[in-house]
Amino acid sequence: MKEGFRQAMAWLHTWAGLTFGWLLFAIFLTGTLAYFKDETSHWMQPEIPARAVSSEDSLTLAQRYLEQHAPNASRWIIDLPDAREPGLSVRWQQTPAKPGERGQLTEKLLDPQSGNEVQGRDTRGGEFFYRFHFQLQMPYPWGRWLSTIAAMVMFVALISGIITHKKIFKDFFTFRPRKGQRSWLDGHNAVGVLVLPFHLMITYSSLVIFMALVMPASILASYKGDVQAFYSEVFPASNTAKAAGDPAPLLPLAPMLEKAREQWSGGRVGRLTVNNPGDANASVVLARDGADRVVHDFGSAVTFNGVTGQLLAATPAQPLPMAIAGSFYGLHMGHFAGPVLRWLYFICGLASTAMIGTGLVIWLGKRQLKHAKSGVMPFELRLVEVLNIASMSGLVVAVAAFFWANRLIPVDMAGRADWEVNAFFIVWGLSLLHAIFRRGRAAWVEQLALAALLFGAVPLLNLMTTPYHLGVTLVQGDWAMAGFDLACLGSGLFLGWAAWKMQRAGRVSVTGQQQAQPIALEQEAN
Repeated sequence: MKEGFRQAMAWLHTWAGLTFGWLLFAIFLTGTLAYFKDETSHWMQPEIPARAVSSEDSLTLAQRYLEQHAPNASRWIIDLPDAREPGLSVRWQQTPAKPGERGQLTEKLLDPQSGNEVQGRDTRGGEFFYRFHFQLQMPYPWGRWLSTIAAMVMFVALISGIITHKKIFKDFFTFRPRKGQRSWLDGHNAVGVLVLPFHLMITYSSLVIFMALVMPASILASYKGDVQAFYSEVFPASNTAKAAGDPAPLLPLAPMLEKAREQWSGGRVGRLTVNNPGDANASVVLARDGADRVVHDFGSAVTFNGVTGQLLAATPAQPLPMAIAGSFYGLHMGHFAGPVLRWLYFICGLASTAMIGTGLVIWLGKRQLKHAKSGVMPFELRLVEVLNIASMSGLVVAVAAFFWANRLIPVDMAGRADWEVNAFFIVWGLSLLHAIFRRGRAAWVEQLALAALLFGAVPLLNLMTTPYHLGVTLVQGDWAMAGFDLACLGSGLFLGWAAWKMQRAGRVSVTGQQQAQPIALEQEAN
């Protein structure tokens, strides 16, 4: 009975991993890249300088700019820069012409040191990987539904894999190099066990984040089908007084930062919203940055009177259920992580991606061995082989093409951000065609070699197209820009090594078969 149960779990583990493996590989790889989405965005918008400035100085410059350029706006929104996001973003909303309409929203990027406008190139930046990770470039809510279903399947595969491998921790210390399928299985077990807590945390937390989307039955029952009433109660909107029509000077905003920190016992302000600036009913809402602690506090903010500085409201402490949900959200997103912990998140994410990829390779390899003598591969195995190549090495090539498109597409081209994304999907589609027309190992080697060339040449591309190359960024201490170039160079070297190893393994395999044929003929003759 026990053996039958384990066999059933092995079957479930195998087929759950196969049916959603290609999608999960893309989800995990792009999610891993999203841990450095701010650094990626900085590299893809090199015109925005990275400067070490205080929040108070940046806020003073932003207030001065808005008082000069948007004195009659109905709302100001200021996003403060930090160590990872160098740009000072200001937005303002014009007073609507008619009641009930939304005023036009204008956004500008400022140099946080001088307050001058900075024109960064139009790009999705690292936000593209973050959004693709859970939306899959699909309309709402279908992408989120599909990614959540994939997360459920991943969680099932993890649990069934733990049950299946009764010697899982013993197998973790076993690795037999140059043993073909055995080496792939040992690697699969090793990365699976090494970061097993991360696998479980990241998968389960993704289900918690979208729980209201995929399991709304309790909400519908409690609120009689009015889902909006649930969200209004969980995330209450701030009551903003209407403009009085009496002009009144707005207080300096910078001193309010310290008052907000006192309310949060040292928390950092990430965004300020000024309602009715220049009016007697002006109010200033300071929203807490979610990167200063593990538990994400949904909607934590304090509100001051913009004319007198009086504290008007403060978000109450989170109830326990929301604090638990905020903990899972914070752990999944990793916003709280410093540089070292963020790199640990990144490495664990790559390990999860590798675990999925090796599982797909193992499934195909076991079944290819059965047809090795005949030399004829069934259609379904050939299909899996093509999807393996395109979903793994092809996706890596597409990521590199996305970065190249950022530098090669003209800066002033209309819709250039969309064309960066188009370049990603066009190259990914071409990798699928290449895998169809080229047989297995040759396609792997050629796509890995191309990815190695594209990634390894990113620093050279940056040198040829912008003045923000390694010779400048290292001297200036712009570690985000320099680190991106160096990470791409390291990725290129690793992918080149992988392509060389795969090509070398293919030559060794062919040589072994040629040597085995005369021995087999001699044995038959005897």
